[in-house]
Formats: sequence, C-alpha cells, structure tokens
Amino acid sequence: MAHHWEILFRSVLLYLLIIVTFRLMGKREVGELSVIDLVVTIMLAEIASMAIENTKDHLIHTLIPIIAIVALQILFAYISLKSKRFRDLIDGRPSIIINKGTIDEKAMKKQRYNFDDLLVQLREKNIRNISDVEFAILETSGKLSVFKKEPQQAKKKKSNQGDITMPLIIDGFIQEENLKRINKTSSWLKQELKKLGAPQIEGVSFCSYDKGEFYIDKSDKK
Repeated sequence: MAHHWEILFRSVLLYLLIIVTFRLMGKREVGELSVIDLVVTIMLAEIASMAIENTKDHLIHTLIPIIAIVALQILFAYISLKSKRFRDLIDGRPSIIINKGTIDEKAMKKQRYNFDDLLVQLREKNIRNISDVEFAILETSGKLSVFKKEPQQAKKKKSNQGDITMPLIIDGFIQEENLKRINKTSSWLKQELKKLGAPQIEGVSFCSYDKGEFYIDKSDKK
C-alpha cells in the first residue's frame, strides 16, 4: 500500500513541477516549439517516467536533472533574447521555399525538405496548385506560411514593390540576405534611416520595409 502512495506522490509532484517548467518556457503552441523546447520536453517526459516507475531510487536524483534542465533552458532563452546569432544557431532561420511563384530547390535541399512535404502542407492550407502561391516560407517550427497570388487586377493597382515584408534589421544587425531580395544595399538602408532621423543601426531593434514604407522599433537597451 505504501508503494502505491509513493507512486501517487511522485506523479503529483512531477506533474506540478513540469507545469511550472512549461510556464517558465513561455507561451507557445505545440506546433511552434523550437528545437531546444522539443528536446527539453522529451527529456523531462523520460526523466519523469523513470522516476515514477523506479520508486526505489531517491527522488532527489530526479529533481536535480530536472532543475538543471530548467535552469539551462531559462539561460538559453535569455541569451536568445539578447543575441540574434545565438537564436539562429539554436532555432535556425526561416527559409523561403517559394519566392515570387518560383520554387527554390536549393533552399529545399538545405532544409532536407522534399516536394511531397511541400504538397502535403499546401493541401493542408486548401491550396491545390503550386502556381497559386506567391510566397511560401518554412518557419523554424516546421510550419509552412503561405501567401497566395493576388488577382491580376489587384496587382496592377499596387506599386512595383510586390514583395513580402522582410526584416532588414534585427537586434542591431543588418540582414544582408533580405536586402538582396529587395535589390537594396546596406548603404541605401543607412541613408534612408538617416533621412528618417532613426538611430544608428546598433540602436535599432527591428526594421522592416514594405511598399516604400519603413517600420522601425528602437532598441530598449541602455
């Protein structure tokens, strides 16, 4: 009977501890978990399972690795907030799979993403034909964000800047790849920011450009 109570106690304790852990990890949808979040989830599940089954092992042997994993997760999350490079290293970067109606096979190979994967995710969004897609972006979570082509008449009414909104500055670093996609240079960007009275590149937390308009968010760092 005491054995059963021990299992119940461990189950409740670990249940509460894992809830606290996921609260500390922040609010995200299951499908949007990063690689590191997924690793933490699997490890916690495995450790908790072993602790509940093996009641002969002291509970402290379970709590120590869980606390260590949580502490490491919080540390990585903090570093990710401060460093774009670290965030890219841990979570990866979104990849444009379809760019202005053209499939980028190099990007697909780099992500080990095949045409079957692409077609499945397009069908999930009720898109029957790839030719209906203007942009498709494979997010770091594995989710595919899709932008359909606009009707021809609507396109004519819009400016020539028929691109999706791309971040040009993130955490004080110029995104050179995105500048190339809109046929601009870092010198052009600096000049435009100067005209707008924006701070130096290092003082910009986020900057995007769409249809001739800038969105600029100044850094909170002091």
